[in-house]
Amino acid sequence: MHGGCVASRSADSRTGNGSPSAVDAVSLAIIEQLQEDGRRPYAAIGKAVGLSEAAVRQRVQKLLDQGVMQIVAVTDPLTVGFRRQAMVGINVEGDLDPVAEALSAMAECEYVVMTAGSFDLMVEIVCEDDDHLLETINKRIRTLPGVRSTESFVYLKLKKQTYMWGTR
Repeated sequence: MHGGCVASRSADSRTGNGSPSAVDAVSLAIIEQLQEDGRRPYAAIGKAVGLSEAAVRQRVQKLLDQGVMQIVAVTDPLTVGFRRQAMVGINVEGDLDPVAEALSAMAECEYVVMTAGSFDLMVEIVCEDDDHLLETINKRIRTLPGVRSTESFVYLKLKKQTYMWGTR
């Protein structure tokens, strides 16, 4: 997979009242161009959205600085030696923040989200193999202070993964 743009709706890109920061139609069009090809030249983006290359460069930098998006290389874990992925639902006693912070610091945890529902936290983990998965869940996640229980959902086959949210 090649580089791509990930539109972000993280806490950093929200205004003080909790609603997403305003992004105009032109900026959304720029984001969409980058989601299709994160290496697309600014001149080509400008032609597609009706701006100069310099104006696109400025807008992209502003979107990056505001945390609205990031431009990253997206890989297929299987092709780079990570053969096991799982979603782990976690129930926590007490404050979620320390557990979420500890999980966020683990290299295997690609996605950490606080949820409402059956689990307090959902964590996507990417591991080299089943032994690595077992070690991560049993020795590192379950032993965190405050973790009451976990439930693992091992990925058998990934049918769809997209980073196109925010523009369509």
